[in-house]
Amino acid sequence: MKVLVVDDDRAVREALGQTLDLAGHKPVLCSSYIEAKDHIGPEFDGVVLTDIRMPGKDGFALLEHAHGLDPDLPVILLTGEGDVPMAVRAMAGGAFDFLEKPCAAKDLLSVVEKALKTRALVIENRRLHREIRRGDAAARMLVGSSPVAEALREAARRAARSGAEVLISGAPGAGNSKVAEVIHLLSAAAPRAFVKLAAAMLTPEELEAGFARAEDGTLYLDEVADLPQSAQFALIELLESRPSTRLIAGTYRDLAREAREGRFHPDLYWKLEVMRVRIPSLSERPEDIPQLFRHYVQMACEQSSLPMPEIPPEVGAELMARDWPGNARALMSEAMRFAMGLGPEGAEPEAGLGLAERMAAVERSLLIEALSRAKGNATEAAQALKLPRKTFYDKLARHGLRPESFR
Repeated sequence: MKVLVVDDDRAVREALGQTLDLAGHKPVLCSSYIEAKDHIGPEFDGVVLTDIRMPGKDGFALLEHAHGLDPDLPVILLTGEGDVPMAVRAMAGGAFDFLEKPCAAKDLLSVVEKALKTRALVIENRRLHREIRRGDAAARMLVGSSPVAEALREAARRAARSGAEVLISGAPGAGNSKVAEVIHLLSAAAPRAFVKLAAAMLTPEELEAGFARAEDGTLYLDEVADLPQSAQFALIELLESRPSTRLIAGTYRDLAREAREGRFHPDLYWKLEVMRVRIPSLSERPEDIPQLFRHYVQMACEQSSLPMPEIPPEVGAELMARDWPGNARALMSEAMRFAMGLGPEGAEPEAGLGLAERMAAVERSLLIEALSRAKGNATEAAQALKLPRKTFYDKLARHGLRPESFR
């Protein structure tokens, strides 16, 4: 792990570096904020040791910059005699510790080693957290690298932990039943039954039988807005009498409006409204379309015993420029056609996206693809895209991407 040493005084900087080097650490010496900030990227796994008073932007600015990228990054401040009160205030604002210059080698090493141990623990916890998340049902089944896709996965995890009834809403073709299954698999009821029923024309007796089949597990009602009135009354009673069976309901309609206009029982609506998960449409996350398309093509090939075809980058760009009123269902259909070697159906440009938005979405998609291929190795991904290191990290920051998320 590295120790980024920042001080405009060359003699002090080199003396600190020598002390750290002799103790077996890896000092990286910088003379200014401008020089130092380029070393602090999303993957920086060390700590920062910086002087407070420097020409231009000072140590406080570097502290703010570092914590803007990573709030858990330890920043140790070097203070002159008159800077101690400022350093104390900075610690209240998130600095790890401060050292008064000149400082003894043992005091320097004690604080730095404590900071490195703290940093190592944070990095290890993040690694374990990523491994757990990478292996859960949300990560496996809800594909996408955009912030919107991650928000959906987090919403599914929260719903699973809550144990309450869940209402899943989304546009037609968004995949309500799939999200319901993910919530079930993430919950304590995962080893038990997951029963799916179409709500339309469901009788009270059929509904009760469904609850019995899903005992201690999960019952999913598809398009709950179509549930007949008699079954709505029965459902309210069953939720009271069979609390061990969890209900998840899906709808493509505005259930609040259905309740206001008397087509859906308001008591049932409020029971379902306790925990809501909304599935975003593809138009809200176009940068996920190439990744989703690849996933669906692979599924289609596995199901049909077909070889996985090469998907050129221009195919992903063309798919991102199209409107997808059928959402995931339409994209799956297109993936099946591609897997069988058939051409695309009529493609219309996405009217809601301007050129800048489309270009940004394409850029983000290419960054994600490069990081995925490099398994999170930022250097390798930057080389594949023929981008300088700083430019690559600037683009990652602009699109909210972290290389470690792809390992």
